[in-house]
Amino acid sequence: MANVRTPRDAWIDAGLRALAAGGPDAVRVEALATGLGVTKGGFYWHFSGREALITDMLDTWERAGTEDVIARVDGAVSDPRAKVRQLFELAPSADQVFAVELALRDWARRDPDVAKRLRRVDRRRLKYLRSLFAQFCANDDDAEARSMLAYSLFIGGSFIASQRAGRSRSQVLHLAVEHLLT
Repeated sequence: MANVRTPRDAWIDAGLRALAAGGPDAVRVEALATGLGVTKGGFYWHFSGREALITDMLDTWERAGTEDVIARVDGAVSDPRAKVRQLFELAPSADQVFAVELALRDWARRDPDVAKRLRRVDRRRLKYLRSLFAQFCANDDDAEARSMLAYSLFIGGSFIASQRAGRSRSQVLHLAVEHLLT
């Protein structure tokens, strides 16, 4: 019988799911192995230790939640307003990525290395938003303000648990985005 190794990406994905569910303390090699239905020995074929896994998890999150999204949006439409709309349309399909994002934002409050990475990601995402808004805003201040509002809506919108009189969350989000684009 052939010796089949658990792919590296499976370990990373399991680590990201654990992080989203329970924070950084939930990312434990034994627990991940159990969840994958394998022994922890296979982990060491791919990683020198837990810290190497954490680094690869953070790299994967950063790429998937930033550069891959930008490439997807840039490849789908050319109009800057349509690109902003596309960003918000992609958001609901990124629930797992967003759960990891929330866990990382919490973790960054206690870990300077995670905080540094998070700042880099925030800067990159805001730079991209500014580049879009700058194409149709009257001036740099307007583009900057709209970029910050759009990013705040994206990051903070899920924290708001209010009732919306006669409107779904997606309808209100659509309305807010349209206001940012006028």
